[in-house]
Amino acid sequence: MTVDRTPAAVAPTPSAADQVPPADGQPPTGDGPPAAGGGRPPEDRRHRNRRRWLTAIVIVLLIGIPAGYLVISAEQSRDSGRDKQVESSATGLRPTRPSRMKQRVFEVPIPHGATRVRYFETSNWKTSRLYVQFDVTSARLDGFLSELGTSRSALEDGSVTITPRDRRTVGWNFDLPGHHWAGVRHVQQDPRPSQDVVVDLTDPGFPRVYVVSTTTP
Repeated sequence: MTVDRTPAAVAPTPSAADQVPPADGQPPTGDGPPAAGGGRPPEDRRHRNRRRWLTAIVIVLLIGIPAGYLVISAEQSRDSGRDKQVESSATGLRPTRPSRMKQRVFEVPIPHGATRVRYFETSNWKTSRLYVQFDVTSARLDGFLSELGTSRSALEDGSVTITPRDRRTVGWNFDLPGHHWAGVRHVQQDPRPSQDVVVDLTDPGFPRVYVVSTTTP
């Protein structure tokens, strides 16, 4: 058996003259040494302009969005204050039940099932007042007075604890003949509100309650 002992052909090593340098502006290819500066090509004008535009947009968003929220918040606050001013400048009792928040702030827990509920609110830099009237059953009157922090036994016959000024504010008249009035003043330490309560007991089964709750902010 004959063995071919002819040596394998060896690829010639290219000379320096045979190596062609890359064209200007093109990254080197093959296994040649990296270009100076880590091999990163210079940024062209198109990429530079796009980067500047993106930077400008980000800056505008960072400044504009918070400013927009501030404008919206200020407008909502202004509208809220305007609504409050309209409500406080209205005349006469409003034929509706005050919100639960108002009842909590002024500590006037209107009983469930009360009818003919009316209220009016005034406020200034010094004091705020909530005027409330409602009809209620005798049993629920006891519950209301108890929750308020007083009792039916504290009611004083013939006493009208609501001041003439407060009466004029909402047009209450406690000088009507033939009515059985009883009142109590429930005083609390600031900043908790105090209440002046007058009850019309002319119909003992269905008394009418008048309350002025005053708080000092």
